[in-house]
Amino acid sequence: MSFKSVKFKNTKINIIDGDRGENYPSQNEYLEDGYCLFLNAKNVTDSGFKFNKTKFITKEKDDILRKGKLEKEDVVLTTRGTVGNVGFFTNGIPYKNIRINSGMLIFRLENHKEFLPEYIYWYFRSDLFQNQIKQYVSGSAQPQLPVKTINEMEILKPDIEVQKKIVKIISSVNKKVLNNNKMNKTLEEIAKTIYKSWFVDFEPFQDEKFIYNEKLKKEIPKSFSVSTIGKELRVELGGTPLRREGKYWENGDINWIKSGKVNEFRIIEPSEYITQEGLENSSTVLLPKGTVVIAITGATLGQVSRLEIESCANQSVVGVVESNEIPSEYIYLWLLHRINVIIQKQTGGAQQHINKTNVKNSLLLLPPKKELNKFIEIVRPIFNKITNNCFENQSLKELRDSLLPKLMSGEIRVPLEDEKEVK
Repeated sequence: MSFKSVKFKNTKINIIDGDRGENYPSQNEYLEDGYCLFLNAKNVTDSGFKFNKTKFITKEKDDILRKGKLEKEDVVLTTRGTVGNVGFFTNGIPYKNIRINSGMLIFRLENHKEFLPEYIYWYFRSDLFQNQIKQYVSGSAQPQLPVKTINEMEILKPDIEVQKKIVKIISSVNKKVLNNNKMNKTLEEIAKTIYKSWFVDFEPFQDEKFIYNEKLKKEIPKSFSVSTIGKELRVELGGTPLRREGKYWENGDINWIKSGKVNEFRIIEPSEYITQEGLENSSTVLLPKGTVVIAITGATLGQVSRLEIESCANQSVVGVVESNEIPSEYIYLWLLHRINVIIQKQTGGAQQHINKTNVKNSLLLLPPKKELNKFIEIVRPIFNKITNNCFENQSLKELRDSLLPKLMSGEIRVPLEDEKEVK
């Protein structure tokens, strides 16, 4: 079974640009909070909308702008810089008023007789569409995908009932991914709450005598001590093998991450691979699974994550390696708790950064070994469940992404009958 394809200009899909010219917001008009979210490239990723970094405009500014206002079930495509990321404006989006910037487009259906908006969204995320994009993108320093080019591109057009089935199949897999993500957030909050109870509020230790610690500027139980991360743990700075040396990269099988990976909740796959020669002839270090990593420069400064795989890292990442006495789970929760104090040491102009020494000199609260072991017994199952969910999501995403082009091209036939047996 195969489906016919049509050019976008021959569909009833309206392609809407953002406002440009004199009405376009200037940098001093953006707010940290406000009436209307103004989408930027950071908000549309390869996995949909993300709103960890947002900027807003006032209602007055929103009223002046004529184009680019989102409506429910609009599909958003990035068309400049990072081209091809897709977002879908559903009821689950936490913002009511949203506009796009000039580096993206809105795709809006005139009616649902020809296409389903969910189908458009998943089609855009499939290799069928992404491979077309690669053929039409122009520009090297600033890649772009013009509207006139998109109008000449094609979209597969199955029967509307087939589209419904495709959406149902893909959405069922994606729902499991979203549920796992939601569970992981809850589990992380539980671990952080337990940590706070034990090592910030010291609730299990109220029967002990408390003494004032000058370094932490607070009272702590007498059985606790305070040291530094560098004195108690191995701290490693990453590095990058020379790019011009192909033998350091080609056919590599050693995991290596860029600092952007530290934005991820857990790191379960590398950015790239390097060779053994690349490892041996650069300053990078192979960090064991469980290492807590910190981004030390640029837009990711202060992000904290945990390696679920062994991996090297680049020079914008510091890894803190667990020891037999101080497990990874405690290090991770301590650094999450203290990271704002650590990054107060940042220096630099446009590119703020901290360094390995800042991390090594940072304080580390040391509970008694017996109490720390009790804490780890409680939180380790939580961390293990998070890890399992992350790897399950990786498998589910691979399944979803492999199904997408097969379902949409008709390579896998979609059953149109009801799943229930007809008697």
